Amino acid sequence: MGYKKISLKLPTDFTPEQLKKKISKELNIQDFTYSIENKSLDARKRSNIHWVVTVSINSEEIKGEKPDQIPELNISYKKRDEKAIVVGSGPAGFFAAYALQKVGFNTTIIERGTDVEKRTHGIDNFEKTGQFDSKSNYSFGEGGAGTFSDGKLTSRSKHISQERKFILSSYVNAGAPEEILYMAHPHVGSDNLKVIVKNLRKEFIEIGGKILFETTLENIEVKDGKVTAALTNKGDFETNLFLIAPGHSAYETYRMLIKHGVQFRTKNFALGSRVEHPQEIINQAQWGQKRIPGIKAAEYRLTSNVNGKLPVYTFCMCPGGMIVPASAYDNLNIVNGMSLYQRNAKFANAGCVAGVNLEKLLGKEISALEALDWLENLEKSFYEYSDGFKAPYCSIQGFINKKTPSRSTESSYPLGLLPAPLWDLLPKDISSSMRESLKEFSRKIRGFETGNIMGLESKTSSPIQVLREKNGLCEGFKNLYLIGEGSGYAGGIISSAADGLKAAMSIINN
Repeated sequence: MGYKKISLKLPTDFTPEQLKKKISKELNIQDFTYSIENKSLDARKRSNIHWVVTVSINSEEIKGEKPDQIPELNISYKKRDEKAIVVGSGPAGFFAAYALQKVGFNTTIIERGTDVEKRTHGIDNFEKTGQFDSKSNYSFGEGGAGTFSDGKLTSRSKHISQERKFILSSYVNAGAPEEILYMAHPHVGSDNLKVIVKNLRKEFIEIGGKILFETTLENIEVKDGKVTAALTNKGDFETNLFLIAPGHSAYETYRMLIKHGVQFRTKNFALGSRVEHPQEIINQAQWGQKRIPGIKAAEYRLTSNVNGKLPVYTFCMCPGGMIVPASAYDNLNIVNGMSLYQRNAKFANAGCVAGVNLEKLLGKEISALEALDWLENLEKSFYEYSDGFKAPYCSIQGFINKKTPSRSTESSYPLGLLPAPLWDLLPKDISSSMRESLKEFSRKIRGFETGNIMGLESKTSSPIQVLREKNGLCEGFKNLYLIGEGSGYAGGIISSAADGLKAAMSIINN
């Protein structure tokens, strides 16, 4: 059996039959099997927008060697007596716990939020009534913040091929579309993620794992550099291994860990707002037409480095999505973006953020605790300005010209907009950098200046980073691992899940 890998250009709405004919013609063969290895959109020329599809073909009619395969993670069962506590059910926490349970540890996940079914109801009620639920919101609950997102599965992290393969295969087995295995920019959408995390939970329980919802970690018991127990609102749990994946929003958890001697340093992160446009404006600007068969919605990625200003870029672009109230606490006001799998909602949105070194921004050295306090106070100031969860907003043109709108406008944001001098609510250096960059973005994308800009986007990544060894073990501790976005070493679903897996595998292989 021979093997060959080729890349083909195909129309945006190509069918499996068209792909087979193209392979047959390209290689002059009739009897073969194939699998798609990669599928990416080439939209550099509006007159010739097409898919570039890389396929692996097996046939007796061709000659060639088998390709190198990414090896599987060595996760094999062995009877063990050790207990492992994992705090947080987001990608990092879940996949760390899943791997540990698979190899025989007695593993329990502690999750402060609710299961995904309750969480969905809590979020729906919040968006209808404005009544915040501390256990069912966009930050806390089953699957972490990523459950209610666009579900982007791309990552710039290096050396995670084995982990990525395991994660994506687990998602497909739990109900994700198989295309995530080969799309250049895969996403699953929040609607699919709600099903996926539920099915993964069921499998975790079936192999002997335990998950305790609405169970908040309040403190830890430490003896001789080891965490011996997790102290929660529902009792104390003794443990041999302690892994914590708090995400980037659990401020009181950070502070508790610092109190126990876990060392953190400040790190660069980003701050800004969300921009929103009718999706058809973005489609027209990017494609030269409002719709193209076979493509869901147009995307964009913009960067700007104006001399003397902070670097500004768009982040977490959600085509055909919506802006959501992503507060983790009832006295903070922040926004984020999400979309469903079909990406067919009316609006497109993206974070528009400036890269920040907080010590340079404030002109002094600051501790990790001071960084947390500064960010939390900024998030509180948006809540206080709005007297709740309305999103302060203005038009992009208004932001550039410092002109407050006279009335509200249509938006996907569910809790209402509040006309505001948004540039004054953001730190001065950030808003002035964003103003200059928005001018540049408006030159790059036709109609960009007609959109709106709103809220505080403050969760691109954690502002602090734990001091830890390569395997995730916190410096000065013998069994405490801090993983995922909350560690300051990962961001997004895939890199966070891979970070959790790497920590688990280091334990397994030790």
